[in-house]
Amino acid sequence: MRHPEPAPLLPLLHQYHDRDGMLTDDALREISEQLRIPLADLFGTVTFYHFFARSEPGKNAPRVCDGTICKLKGCDSILEALKDEGAHPMPCAGRCDEPIPVIRGDEVLTGLTVDDLKVRATPLPPAYPGDTEECVFANIREPGRASLEGYRSGEGYEAFVSALQDSTPQAVIDELLASGLAGRGGAGFPTGRKWQAVADAPGAPKTIVCNADEGEPGCFKDRVLMDYDPHAVIEGMLLAGYATGAKRGFIYLRYEYPETYRILEKAIAEAYDAGLLGEKIQGTEFTFELYLIRGAGAYICGEETSLLNSLEGKHPFPRNRPPFPVTHGFEDLPTAVNNVETLASVAPILRNGAQWYQGLGLGDHAGTKLISLSGDVKRPGNYEVPIGLPLQTLLNEWADGPEDGRSFQAVTMAGLSGGFLAHDDLHVTLDEPSIRSKGSFLGAGGIMVFDDRRNMVEVAHGAMSFFAHESCGKCFPCRIGTQRLTERLNGNAGPNDLAAWTAEVEDISATMKATSACGLGMAAPLVTESLMRYFPDDVAQHVATR
Repeated sequence: MRHPEPAPLLPLLHQYHDRDGMLTDDALREISEQLRIPLADLFGTVTFYHFFARSEPGKNAPRVCDGTICKLKGCDSILEALKDEGAHPMPCAGRCDEPIPVIRGDEVLTGLTVDDLKVRATPLPPAYPGDTEECVFANIREPGRASLEGYRSGEGYEAFVSALQDSTPQAVIDELLASGLAGRGGAGFPTGRKWQAVADAPGAPKTIVCNADEGEPGCFKDRVLMDYDPHAVIEGMLLAGYATGAKRGFIYLRYEYPETYRILEKAIAEAYDAGLLGEKIQGTEFTFELYLIRGAGAYICGEETSLLNSLEGKHPFPRNRPPFPVTHGFEDLPTAVNNVETLASVAPILRNGAQWYQGLGLGDHAGTKLISLSGDVKRPGNYEVPIGLPLQTLLNEWADGPEDGRSFQAVTMAGLSGGFLAHDDLHVTLDEPSIRSKGSFLGAGGIMVFDDRRNMVEVAHGAMSFFAHESCGKCFPCRIGTQRLTERLNGNAGPNDLAAWTAEVEDISATMKATSACGLGMAAPLVTESLMRYFPDDVAQHVATR
């Protein structure tokens, strides 16, 4: 693997951070001089990220997840037990299926008590209970799948080599267009259309970016793909590069997955050694260089233009659009940004055909979707569901229903971004039309489950606190609106009269949705909107007792 010269800031920051256990003033001065970044700008960028320590105990201070599910499971007791070590909370670390994660240095431990904390391997998906076929999870449970040898034993890289030798870039795009594959990171934009736009756009070098900054609370599906099937992601990126004419790619991986970083690093080295990455691949004129970049903790970097700014060493604010990344992306050149699940879907589609993928969905729906299921359900984990599967089937049959003596009260959709579904709306099917008809959306596919013992106002408050903490601050509707909604949910502000309280919350929400610069500010109000819709009595009691 080559040194990532095209995006030097984050790798250089990590080198100093690893060496010293923190980013000292002297280190920042050296980096400022090396990269010719004004020191004030560099300081502002560094302090924007959560995980760059600037003082003792530095990088080794325990960071304890206090995300929605870990709150339910008792993370506060672990924080208290580790306080003498300098422990502090961190947002959802993508291990909702194995709470509670604690990051110490480059090691992730999990456990429900401080005495139970230990390193655990990422859980594999449960055996497939469906009647159709899986797409991206079809071979993931095979032993040794993460190695190049294991991947190639199951038809790995056959789609790429076949396309390179026997097909054309346009044929690859046409097959994806016919399949109906849409982005699986949340936005749902047709993948073939995105690749076509990059292929048609003037300017070079073009770039493929894998968005592996899986920061949406309640989502942990990309981690299992990268841990157990990393070459599937690499093959997807190679196919994207071939189809669009891109010569380089980046995997932007969230900081909270240090083990995944090492797995990907090994897989990329294997692909280089096998002549599947680099110059003149397989004796052809196709060249593709792949770089692995580790983030530093910022939810907003999951938004594609913020991610691009982060890659370029800029402050990771969202960009105004248009122009869009397909024409003006990394270094202002054509760029395809796809998420892990999307890229892992490409090779199976090309091997088996567009009609095969179309047939994996139920009814008129095409394909499959990975769902990260967590919370008050007997079998949390990652499930690959056919698009259109009833939510009740997933909850009660595939995941074995609620805990004994309990009943389901509500679920979140799209991690936290889709707000809540409850009551009769728990009978939706898992597809965008059905869920959007209830005022929510499927998005990245994180579903958190809450049974009848949970206080939904408290859950909503935790969700809004997260959005307030993670707002990048660029636009005031989101920066101020998330804070104001958090205050109204914790009882520190707002009218005592229910009608006035509701009108105020609705006004804040409408302003945020209409004028925020990116999806964070547009989605956050769904939490309060759905809370008021499904739990009006709880809201009334909250307002009356504040």
